[in-house]
Amino acid sequence: MAALTGMRVLDMTQYEAGTSCTQYLAGLGADVVKVEGPSGDPGRATGRGLDGHPGDPQYFMNYNGNKRSVVLDLKSERGRDVFLQVVPHFDVFVENYGPGVIESLRITPEVLCAINPRLIYARIKGFGLTGPYRDFKVYDWVAQAAAGTFSTTGDADGPPQVIGPTMGDSGTGMQTALGITAAYVEQQRTGQGQVIEVSMQEAATMFLRTLDLPLWGKAPVPRHGSFRGRAGGGLYRSRGGGPNDYVFIYPVTTRMLDAMFAAMGREDLLADPRFATQEARLQHLDAIREVIAEWAIQRTKQEAMQILGAAGVPCSYVFDTLDLFTDPHLQARGFIREVDHPVNGTVRLMSNPLRMRGVVPQGRSPLLGEHTAEVLGEALGLTEADVERLRAEGISGPVPV
Repeated sequence: MAALTGMRVLDMTQYEAGTSCTQYLAGLGADVVKVEGPSGDPGRATGRGLDGHPGDPQYFMNYNGNKRSVVLDLKSERGRDVFLQVVPHFDVFVENYGPGVIESLRITPEVLCAINPRLIYARIKGFGLTGPYRDFKVYDWVAQAAAGTFSTTGDADGPPQVIGPTMGDSGTGMQTALGITAAYVEQQRTGQGQVIEVSMQEAATMFLRTLDLPLWGKAPVPRHGSFRGRAGGGLYRSRGGGPNDYVFIYPVTTRMLDAMFAAMGREDLLADPRFATQEARLQHLDAIREVIAEWAIQRTKQEAMQILGAAGVPCSYVFDTLDLFTDPHLQARGFIREVDHPVNGTVRLMSNPLRMRGVVPQGRSPLLGEHTAEVLGEALGLTEADVERLRAEGISGPVPV
């Protein structure tokens, strides 16, 4: 049995912040029903065709596996009425629409929780539901700019830099999934639901709390560029000359620095007074970095990682996004799964990183409206003919492919 078997989730999310939340719940066994309008989650069109797939793009498939799709037009009174009838059959409702959308559809917490007092109603908003910025629209990198991540990224004498990972979206989604799981435990104990609100700006700040602690809350944290730590830690160019031919080496302690020198064949430096103590290392960082740079450039990034990692030195080569699919370590762990999709054929997807009992194997994303008849039949007892009438009236979506 999956860990969250029995949890039923109404998923009214789009793009990534909300969909990553509900994907995590689905990956742990929750029955996640994605409620979409007739045109579907706009994420179904994000990058469509760029990956060579004729159907849903990789972007959508990455965040919507193991879900069921129901199409209802909530802008119509009949569609909204059907939706409200479904609500009592679920434990959780999740939405991440822009400011005012849920209010315009008249499906606010006051409405849904009156119908189902056990409901856990989760809301993901860019700047939250209160405060001067509450009505501002937000996407991932907007949230990150507001959280401070750009200000800490880049060269010390250069401008702030936009970072690649979408921590504002997926980071918020994962934290919301944890909140929902905690609320579900309470709901099972007390029978009470609650409203959960998560600000993307605030969620993204959770990833900054390690930086330059002496300055925390007193002055802006400076940018450090490619170097980190007090013993020459940072990015070093490796052999090959490609845009990602770098290795990140992070010898934090004196013991790690000694292990690094030995692995590099520089035992002569083990007794060097310039590197004997932390204070001495700080005074001779340039010399340490010169030694590392000269060694790294003579080896591929994979070779450098293998040598130093085996010696107990924290390091990794710079994985590009293709390496994630081809590296022997991730292959050995089965991290990439091949999933059959009825339109796109065999698709390669990343697995849930949780290694525990109760995780559901990574599955495919649903076609638009694929499970409308199935879900409405389970919840409301509607027949296929009933659902066909809803489709004919434009209240539900197209017949699945």
